[in-house]
Formats: sequence, C-alpha cells, structure tokens
Amino acid sequence: MQNTKQLHIPTDSIAVKIQLPASKSISNRALILDALSYSPYDIQNLSDCDDTNVLINALDSNSTTFDIGAAGTSMRFLTAFLSKTVGEWIITGSERMKQRPIKLLVEALNYLGARIEYVENEGFPPLRIFGSALTGGEIHLKGNVSSQYISALMMVAPCMQKGLKIVLEGKVTSKPYIKMTLEMMEEYGVTVEFNDNTITIEPQDYEPIPYKVESDWSAASYWYEILSLVGKGGVYLIGLNQNSYQGDSKVTELFEQLGVKTTFMDDGVLLSPNGELTSKMEYDFTNEPDLAQTFVVTCCMKGIPFLFRGLESLKIKETDRIAALITELRKLGFMLNEPIEGSLAWNGERCESTKNVSIATYDDHRMAMSFTPVALKFPINIQNPEVVSKSYPRFWKDIDQLQLAP
Repeated sequence: MQNTKQLHIPTDSIAVKIQLPASKSISNRALILDALSYSPYDIQNLSDCDDTNVLINALDSNSTTFDIGAAGTSMRFLTAFLSKTVGEWIITGSERMKQRPIKLLVEALNYLGARIEYVENEGFPPLRIFGSALTGGEIHLKGNVSSQYISALMMVAPCMQKGLKIVLEGKVTSKPYIKMTLEMMEEYGVTVEFNDNTITIEPQDYEPIPYKVESDWSAASYWYEILSLVGKGGVYLIGLNQNSYQGDSKVTELFEQLGVKTTFMDDGVLLSPNGELTSKMEYDFTNEPDLAQTFVVTCCMKGIPFLFRGLESLKIKETDRIAALITELRKLGFMLNEPIEGSLAWNGERCESTKNVSIATYDDHRMAMSFTPVALKFPINIQNPEVVSKSYPRFWKDIDQLQLAP
C-alpha cells in the first residue's frame, strides 16, 4: 500500500537552525579515494543517506555481488572501481536502475582494458565485471555525458598502466562536479591536468589523508525555497563553506532574485529576506542540474514566469524530472512546457488545480523535497515520503521544526 504524508505548514514567519546532511557527492568520492589510497583513516562527517550507505556496504563487503538499489552515483563509481579490482563481480540495482543507461561508461572502461559484460539488457545494469589491471590510454567522450561517468574514470585513472587522457568534445556539462573530483584527487596526492577540455592523469599513487566532508548545498536549497515562500524570519544552516567544491553553492546567488540573502558565518550560513524579486527568471542549469526542481517549484509558487535551460540530464535521473515536474505542477494549476529539448518554461499560464492535491514522487527524493514547501501555502499530500532517505534522511524531522500540522 502506498504511503502518503499529509502536509500543512501554516506559518507567516520562521526561525529555525538546521544541521544539514553531509554532501552525498563529496562523501561518495571520498569513499572511493579512501579505498584507492588504502587509507587507515575514518572519513569524518560522512553522509548517512541511502546512496552513501550502499557504497560503504559494498566497499566493506566480502561478497562478490552488490545491489546498490537506486544509487546512480554508486553504480557508476563502483563499476569503475571494481573493473580495476582483481576478481569477478556482479553489480545490480533497483528496477529503475536497470533502466538507467551505463553503456558509455562500460564501453569506455572496456576500451581502456576492462572486461565488463551485461547480465540482462545491453547498455544497462546489472553488470558482470572481471576485475584486473587496466591499460589506460586516450579516450574521447562527448562533453555532455554524465559527469559521474567522467569522475568514475578519473578516480581510477592513476591506477592505469598508461594513465589516462580524456578528451571532452563539445559543450562540457556539470563541470563543477568534474572539478570537485579533480580537487579531491589532488587532496589525496594525485596530480590532474584539466586544460582545453582535456583531462590528463599520469600513473601515480594516492596518499591516504584524514578527510572531513562538508554539508550539502543541494539540501540547503529546500530551506532557501522555504524562506523565499514565507518571506519573513530567518534560517541558519550549519556546516556550509563559502569556498565550497559543490557547484550547487550557486544557490546563494540565484536566490538573491527570489528574495533570499545569504550571510556566511563561522560554522554555516544565515538566510534572511532581502526584499528583492525578479519579474522573470532565466538560467542555464547545465552546471547545477540538481537545483532545477527547487527553482521550478519556487517560481511557480511565487508567480514568477521562467525559462530554464541546460536540463538535458534531468531525463536520466531517478525519473524523467522534466516530465514529472510538468505533470505534478499541473495538479497545482501551473501549465509548464518544454519549448526546446532540455528546457522548461512557464509563462504564467494557469489551469484549474486538482482538489486534495497528491504529489507523486516517482522514487525521486528531489521531487518530494522540492514540493514540500508548497504546504506553506495550502495542504498537500506527498506520496512515498520515505524517498528522502536517498540524500536527506532527517528531512521530515527538520521540517517538523516548522510546526508541521497533521
């Protein structure tokens, strides 16, 4: 039976202090780099989300078969990691994961000396991996492929006999995630060159280091959305750094247009109203795709027309997020459209809203969290609310601080 959470947050001002979850993106990279460096240190402030837990369990397991559920990052990073780890391995996941393409990564690894086979459908998990030393060399990839493919290849590159040169062709998407991987690899003692869309990594050894993970800017975005919709009060978010590896720290600049000011403090940030509001919002989310749902819902709820581009990768996330946003926001009376491939727009057009709105989440944590602030305006239902555990397990407890009414 489907679980549904009824939400209504009748408040005209907020004052909360939130301990945000650790960054999933940094946690998962740190786990792989920790393993590649044979580190004796425990990583501090690891994320406690589903995606990170399945990776921890896999790396700590004595099994040869790994079920990573719906964790896309773990699927990609583990595929590369296991391809250079001697042994025969099976990696599988949820039914949705079995529909998410991985052919580009598999072909790249096989070209570089790996031996990976498809267990069921070609191009998709589950995979059978015969781990051994990787030869390496030079490979050309389209710049708009998932940054997780590129990061997965980068992290195992120093272990390749010839090292690795990745030539990215055309527009490079999600570049902040590539730079995050690069900077973390350098913290672990590996030199990476990234010039003119070419990444060069020579054979070398990782150095084990103590590592502490910062809080998650993607998770912070929902609190920006909440304050933007309420318009009064303040939110203190603990554990965020001004000089962050995370591309989603761009949220500080973008929400300036939607009424939220960010003040950096010693141990986090203070959000407060700035009284500003744009008449229309336009932005290319190529580098911050995980923020798109937050801004789409915020703009609709504030009556601000928008045109958002650079959303191509949203179609291969936990669900097709563009289609999901169009469908669910129509229930609220907002008629969105996709004017060109990989974009989403709303020109202010409305239709009659559904009674007793129930938001489908499509096994997508970001659908659940981005739509929750709608309850500041009127009662809604969030289907399968447990999906938030994928990246923000404490989300509902934190929302309770807003004096949530049943």
